[in-house]
Amino acid sequence: MRILLVSDKENEYFWDYFNPERFKGVELIISCGDMQASYLSFLVTMINVPLFYVHGNHDTTYKHHPPEGCDCIDGVIETYKGIRFLGLGGSMLYSGRAHQYSEKDMEKRIKKLRRQLRKNNGFDILVTHAPPYGIGDGPGLTHTGFKSFLTLMDKYKPRYMFHGHMHLNYGRLERIHKYGDTTIINGYDHYFIDI
Repeated sequence: MRILLVSDKENEYFWDYFNPERFKGVELIISCGDMQASYLSFLVTMINVPLFYVHGNHDTTYKHHPPEGCDCIDGVIETYKGIRFLGLGGSMLYSGRAHQYSEKDMEKRIKKLRRQLRKNNGFDILVTHAPPYGIGDGPGLTHTGFKSFLTLMDKYKPRYMFHGHMHLNYGRLERIHKYGDTTIINGYDHYFIDI
């Protein structure tokens, strides 16, 4: 399955110069957060495949104007074509706004998923906004990742983790990391992956 990941920055080339050939074979779009709702609605309409999203720390307008035609997987497990996606949006708590969590808050969110995790026998892909702690995250509370994501990957060993939040133009950041059995991919701007 070919998946288009998007996060944090709308791609002007996609939006202003849409070319359907560029998206040939894409079967699913995943937003890792901090995207304009209108951009996600545009992508799901033009590419005509399902779009799953989690909230980024700047997605405060989604409450009143969510992306049309898209499915929020924040806090749930969604299965598509036999692949189980677990969504956990938001970033580390730094200003008290929506979609920000302390480490303890994120641990509680994960505990609430226990029944779903048992029912689905785990998950294949973890979709988040923030990165895991110490892997592709950054200095300062705003860009620190969650330790609870590491614990989740240790226990369930998903094939992939997709995240955003860390803009690749912040510095010398790598897009792809490996953590045990999990390939971690930063979806900043866009990234195509075949799984």
